[in-house]
Amino acid sequence: MSQNSLQNQWQRLPEPAIRRLQAEQLRRYLRTAVLPFSAHYRKLFREHALDADSFRTLEDLQRLPFTTKSDLLNTVAQPQRFRDFILVPDQKVLARRPGTILRALVRGRERVKRDFESEFRPIFATFTTGRSAEPTPLFFTQRDLTHLATAGRRVVEICAARPEDRMLNILPFAPHLAVWLAHYAGTAGGILTLSSGGGEVMGTDGNIRHIRKFKPDIIIGVPTFVYHLLHQAAEEGVRCENLRLIVLGGEKVSDGLRHKLRDLALELGAPKVDVLATYGFTEAKLAWSECPFPHDQASSGYHLYPDLGILEIIDPKTGAILPPGRPGEIVFTPLNARGTVVLRYRTGDYTDGGLTYEPCPHCGRSVPRLLGNISRSSEIKQMNFDKIKGTLVDFNELEHVLDDAPNIGAWQMELRKRNNDPLEVDELILHVQKLNGADEDQLRRELSERCVTHLEIHPNRIMFHDTDEIRELQGVGTLLKEQKLVDHRPAVQSVARPVSGAVAGNKMEQSP
Repeated sequence: MSQNSLQNQWQRLPEPAIRRLQAEQLRRYLRTAVLPFSAHYRKLFREHALDADSFRTLEDLQRLPFTTKSDLLNTVAQPQRFRDFILVPDQKVLARRPGTILRALVRGRERVKRDFESEFRPIFATFTTGRSAEPTPLFFTQRDLTHLATAGRRVVEICAARPEDRMLNILPFAPHLAVWLAHYAGTAGGILTLSSGGGEVMGTDGNIRHIRKFKPDIIIGVPTFVYHLLHQAAEEGVRCENLRLIVLGGEKVSDGLRHKLRDLALELGAPKVDVLATYGFTEAKLAWSECPFPHDQASSGYHLYPDLGILEIIDPKTGAILPPGRPGEIVFTPLNARGTVVLRYRTGDYTDGGLTYEPCPHCGRSVPRLLGNISRSSEIKQMNFDKIKGTLVDFNELEHVLDDAPNIGAWQMELRKRNNDPLEVDELILHVQKLNGADEDQLRRELSERCVTHLEIHPNRIMFHDTDEIRELQGVGTLLKEQKLVDHRPAVQSVARPVSGAVAGNKMEQSP
């Protein structure tokens, strides 16, 4: 099987062929691009007595140490540390390669020079969102942008979008991956796209005008803002009968949220709408999507691109690679990236369904797929919730519990100190948007029971808000990512605060 098979047949190969071809591509990539031109990995491989031929199978990846977000952060001793991860080509090394000499003879030196410029010179940058650490720049070359366009086109194909569709992109304008992937999904996928910049640029009213005039078949955005937008549009009696696909990125997507978005679409006159999630992270320079699935069945997971990267699932405690179907932490290695390159990157994200190579039961593609719910550890670390009534709280589960609750729309969980006193006990306040004219006392009891049953916590207060109030609380249209979990506890002055919480996976242990 030729080396191009992995790219040309990326959605039709069986597991043994995928794993063999990925190992071959990894060795080639390390030999020709990473080890000659990456300061960080050249040193790391030398320290561990590794070279490209050390990786005969994907299992051999265990020999390579992980890369983490902290490795990319600047320090006082290394104020430009991120530069060590950028591939910087040595012109003398490139000039001596037989392939370079042959291309120069056939195409001319200037053409070869332009090709190397396109391959290696950074021309574009995005930043990590900075939820768990300082934002870090990631650099793209023209080759990386071509890969981003390929990923965007594949998202369009997997989501079953059509050339005649119109897409309204309401992701916020920012130097982050999501909005650019959506841009390339439109251009590479050949779909007429209108990008509004989300709520911060056009506001809710401006985006509703776009729905009225543009009549999108597809809306792509952050779940919280998409919900607010459709809810407001439904209240105003807006019609968008041709809407058939809602694509979500940047936050987790629960079954309850899918159901609520389909109900809102129905109020807009769109009876058959697929709500699909995407998953990606800046360090991969890629994102992956679900394919459409029957509403009474489960999603078949995120469809991966085996020619562009390797995903491993590892035990977060031991680092051991786990077999298919086992839950664990997601680790990513690119197979043809330039610009900023990170190998065996520990995302800190956890999937409860693991990885599978079985053909998709819905679309039939034979690609690796990430199954189940994905929990982002960065969202947990950002909150630093501790000492909540002596209970071990899983905040990823909390989101699913509240998103799935009937008769509520948007919500926010707030942690504060009683009487705003730093030395007082913590209080947990649940802010919710009531729907369907539900009785407040009954809804308050039901929500308390859900929290106790599923999370073993009891909110001190449950407060009801109208649409405008909850939108303001969450920062809709003003923040890059709307806030569903907030910590408003004041800092303790001149008093050492006891450390009582221990992070275990996605959970935090609290003491009374």
